[in-house]
Amino acid sequence: MTASTASAASAASAAPADLLYSDTEDELRAAVRSLLADRSSPAAVLARLEQDRPYDPELWNTLATGIGAAGLLVPEKLGGQGASHREAAVVLEELGRSVTPAPYLTSAVVATEILLACAPASPGATALLGELAAGRTVCVPALPLTLGPGGPLPAGPPTAPVAAVADAAAAHTFLVLADSGLYAVPAAEATRADRTPLDLTRPLATVTPHPGAGTLLADPATARHAVRRGLLAGAGLLASEQLGLADWCLTETVGHLRTRHQFNRPVGSFQALKHRLAQLWLDVASARAAARAAADALATGAADTELVVSVAQAYCSGVAVRAAEECVQLHGGIGMTWEHPAHLYLKRAKADSLALGTAAHHRTRLAALADLPSP
Repeated sequence: MTASTASAASAASAAPADLLYSDTEDELRAAVRSLLADRSSPAAVLARLEQDRPYDPELWNTLATGIGAAGLLVPEKLGGQGASHREAAVVLEELGRSVTPAPYLTSAVVATEILLACAPASPGATALLGELAAGRTVCVPALPLTLGPGGPLPAGPPTAPVAAVADAAAAHTFLVLADSGLYAVPAAEATRADRTPLDLTRPLATVTPHPGAGTLLADPATARHAVRRGLLAGAGLLASEQLGLADWCLTETVGHLRTRHQFNRPVGSFQALKHRLAQLWLDVASARAAARAAADALATGAADTELVVSVAQAYCSGVAVRAAEECVQLHGGIGMTWEHPAHLYLKRAKADSLALGTAAHHRTRLAALADLPSP
């Protein structure tokens, strides 16, 4: 790193976080929202779930290659868009708002971050990044969905089974962490046993690589550093997915209470419900600040990135679950039917509250990072 580059990086780290959306981010949001509105309506998502085909390959192809979302975190010299975590966070907000089954968090964020930490020293990782950025492949880390940054990493041989791998059904390649390093294992060279998840829009499976399968990408030390980097970015940007989910629940609930009448007046005009919605609005606004701060810290490489990410996860997990619970309850009976999408949001919020570290895990981690006694 040159002196000028180091100075610029230091200045970026010291600069206050910019939580506002840029014009570029607004344009990206509009493109993703328009695509999802056309191709991933609640009725379309429910129809695919009923047929046990949650993923829409054509939708993913348009998102990944048409819009170029898959390569946002990949530098231009490696075939990507050369954008930052802020833009990827906007995509995740929209995916959370529509609970679209898509391997974006696992492939375009966590796997991409892991590979970026291995490249360019690893030709295999560099080549795989190019395929990911072009949308020609989906790469999923063979890690338990509940594994958060700062937690103990899996250890064992490359053939050890890994439980609760998210988006395994959509994967072309698995990134397998073993005692001997990091391996890229083609999906055809691994056994996948699907599980029954709570959140049907993000299926889980147990993945077991075949003996001798895969290509070594990195030595053990590099591999573990890379996986930690991937988990940190994943946890930070998961907060944006939770924000989008909570924002949809609030908007839909307000709209419903405006039109639903009881005793010849809108249900939303009752004082008790006004107070509940006002508090939820404040919670969602605070979640937006926390999620945006995490995305900005990851984008700028801020010195306190780990702390900001844990703040975002500890806060946004609870807000998403509460917003979904309020959405189901305030929609009355229709919130509990299969035809209404509210249950999809509640299940995604509950599953997300366990993904990449629970809120309790991040509060404990936050206490250690801030040198405070654990709660």
